[in-house]
Amino acid sequence: MIEALIDEAILGLMLVIAIGVLYWRNLFAAAMLTSIYSLLAAALFVVMDAVDVAFTEAAVGAGISIILTLGTLALTCGEQKPRPVFVLGPFLLVLLTGAVLIYGTLDMPDYGDALAPIHSHVAPRYLEESRGEVGPPNVVTSVLASYRGYDTLGETVVIFTAGIGVFALLGHGRRRGKVVAKEEV
Repeated sequence: MIEALIDEAILGLMLVIAIGVLYWRNLFAAAMLTSIYSLLAAALFVVMDAVDVAFTEAAVGAGISIILTLGTLALTCGEQKPRPVFVLGPFLLVLLTGAVLIYGTLDMPDYGDALAPIHSHVAPRYLEESRGEVGPPNVVTSVLASYRGYDTLGETVVIFTAGIGVFALLGHGRRRGKVVAKEEV
């Protein structure tokens, strides 16, 4: 009962922050709000007993993302440009995408359901056989490093590529504005 209240409170705060990000014109303030949103998401993951996901969300969402955003803001203006007139097409596309995503979750088992397929097929196998198949005694390490190794590698590559792309764009913008003075002999 208390967990449900905590979940609802965190989700309510996340909703308020998301609306604030949409309407705030100061980009620094919007960046700070997105960082707070990410920390709240990490707190929600902790309440849902997904501490490893919470750690990743806090490190990437509230850590690296805000550093890259602030670096970008240092090289650009701090105010959002005036918004164009409301366009119906993108709004309908977002609504359609949201409806499809919600429809995709309708056949999922209830959260914490002991009879869910994950609890009767996958989890027992990991708990019983991971030490013999993989080696590390820690089941979480076995799952992340071995069973889901390619997934973890893919996530790392995506984050690294995004960081390199942002740094390349930031460096490109600096070089364009500089004038190199030639030394006279």
